[in-house]
Amino acid sequence: MARAITIALLLVVILMISCPEIEARRGKTRARSKSRVQIGLPITGKYRDPESDQYYNNNNGAKILLASHFDLEYVLGHKIAFLCVARGSPRPHITWFKDGAEIYTHLYLHVHEWELKNDTVKSKLEIDPATQMDAGVYECTADNMYAIDRRSFKTDFSIAFD
Repeated sequence: MARAITIALLLVVILMISCPEIEARRGKTRARSKSRVQIGLPITGKYRDPESDQYYNNNNGAKILLASHFDLEYVLGHKIAFLCVARGSPRPHITWFKDGAEIYTHLYLHVHEWELKNDTVKSKLEIDPATQMDAGVYECTADNMYAIDRRSFKTDFSIAFD
């Protein structure tokens, strides 16, 4: 009986190790969300060879041109809006994150996106009405095949007394 339980537990562990969803949770397949430190940018900011420098500092890479203010205090029940404008060739894609997790639209959250030029995109994240649960760190990530650029926005709420 004890041997059967041991074998069953061993099979469960093997299945958990080979499961792709668990690998993703462990971070093995999360290439898009790595910071400069995680992707191995040297402390000096210079690469060993010119080919690496040319690849990572490509002029066509995604760059955020305009972003909202870093520290935002919002009033409960009012609107929160974040803005992010990025340029690159090919045109970058903007993704929004809250506390490190990608956020999607829902009833009180809307993401608007405009293609301004062949190489520029503008994205706006709106939350209306804002609640206590909306406090946190938001991040705008612009990426294309050459580079990733990020801006973070910290939010906290205040209570308005009339």
